[in-house]
Amino acid sequence: MRKLFFIFLLTGISASVTAQYKPVANVTAVKSQFAAASQKINSISSDFTQVKSLSMLAEKITSKGKFYFRKNNQVRMEYTSPYQYLMILNGNKMSIKDGQKTSKMAAGSGKLFQQVNHLMMDCIKGTVFDNPDFSVKLLESSNSYMADMTPVTKEMKTLFKQVKVVMSKGSFVVNQVQMTDPRGDNTIINYSNQKINTGLPDALFTIH
Repeated sequence: MRKLFFIFLLTGISASVTAQYKPVANVTAVKSQFAAASQKINSISSDFTQVKSLSMLAEKITSKGKFYFRKNNQVRMEYTSPYQYLMILNGNKMSIKDGQKTSKMAAGSGKLFQQVNHLMMDCIKGTVFDNPDFSVKLLESSNSYMADMTPVTKEMKTLFKQVKVVMSKGSFVVNQVQMTDPRGDNTIINYSNQKINTGLPDALFTIH
């Protein structure tokens, strides 16, 4: 299940260093701009690379795949290397395929599922700063904004010690999400070749 929770989250370009960032002077203005920019996004397609660093292992684990999003809660996240893993979210229905095994469930079947799904959608919709499950600090560098998120609810504290969402200035497209869990393991997913508002076929989000 922990792998699924990490799969739920979106992510950027390269690892960001917090020391490069400083607090945003006008937080209200940036939140408003982010929300307005997000309203213009109807779909996203991109490649992604996930790098996971485990405290027990010196070697990093790298995975790659494809990500698709369409408004009205439609998401397809497909891991293609080094293993095949597919998650499709379509409204209140979810399908997960791990190898040859396929599972179906309601997206809101558990409180934890609801919270993680909420965070994922917040990243796209521009409402990530209003998530009551996290305390959020807004930082900026010369070309990026970072939402530095610390969990405040019991459910989120069992999953994450910290989450950092990196967005491009101007477009406010989410470029990166860095996740640290309570054990100190770190996961970074980077998106590349992002395409905004291109036609995505219904078949991508069809749950069989």
